[in-house]
Amino acid sequence: MSSFYALVIGASSAIAQAAIQQFETDQDCLGVFAVSRSLPEAEITTKAQWLESDYTEASIQQTCKNLAPYAGKITKILICNGILHNDNMMPERKLEEIRVSQLEDTFRTNTIIPMLWLSQLLPIVKGEKATQIALFSARIGSISDNKTGGWYSYRASKAALNMLIQSCSVEYARRAKNVKLIAFHPGTTDTPLSKPFQRSVPKDKLFTANFVATQLLSIMKSVTMDNKAAYLDWNNQPIDW
Repeated sequence: MSSFYALVIGASSAIAQAAIQQFETDQDCLGVFAVSRSLPEAEITTKAQWLESDYTEASIQQTCKNLAPYAGKITKILICNGILHNDNMMPERKLEEIRVSQLEDTFRTNTIIPMLWLSQLLPIVKGEKATQIALFSARIGSISDNKTGGWYSYRASKAALNMLIQSCSVEYARRAKNVKLIAFHPGTTDTPLSKPFQRSVPKDKLFTANFVATQLLSIMKSVTMDNKAAYLDWNNQPIDW
C-alpha cells in the first residue's frame, strides 16, 4: 500500500481513538488529522494532529479549508459522530415518549453533521488514489430489517443517514470516482454509548473498541472500489438498506 494520511472525525469516541492508535502503528500512514469538539490535554500520539471543531457549518467549512494542502493525500476517512442517549434522553420505547428536542438533537448529530462533512470533503478526496470514507451507521437504520419498532429518533436518524450516503455516492461517482462511501455498523461495542443496553448482549457479541477499529480498517483496505455505497457490518457482511 502506498503512503497516505488519515482523517478521523468525532475523534474523542472510543472507536475513533482505537483507530487513531492503529494508524499510529501503520508504517504507511504519514499522519492522522483528528477532529473533535475539544483538544486533548496532552498529545496522545506522535502522528496525530488535533483539530478543534464545534461541528457547525462554518466550523466544518473552515476545517476542510485547513486540510486543503493535503487534498488527494487523505485516503482514509472515518466519520464517527453519533448519539444514542445522554443525561437528558434515552431511546424512545413508545410513541408517547416522542419529543421534538430529542428528534432534533439526534438528527443533528447522527445525520446532519455527517452530511455536512460529506458536502465539504469533496475537494479534499478528489485525486487518483483509492479513498474510503466510512460513516458510522447502525443495523437499526435498515428500513427493511425493522421488525421491532421503537427507538424512533435513533432509528430514523440512521435511516436518513443511509439515504444521504446513497445519494452522495451517486454524485461522488461523477465528481470523485476514486471514493468509496461505507455505511458501517460496528455492532455492540463496549463504550459509554452502549453501556445502558449491554445487559442483554451475549459476551461474544460485545466487542472492544480496538476489535471494531481493526475490523473497520481491514474492510476499508479490501472493499471493492465500484463507486457504489456499501452498507456493511463489523464482519464485512452486507446489510439490506
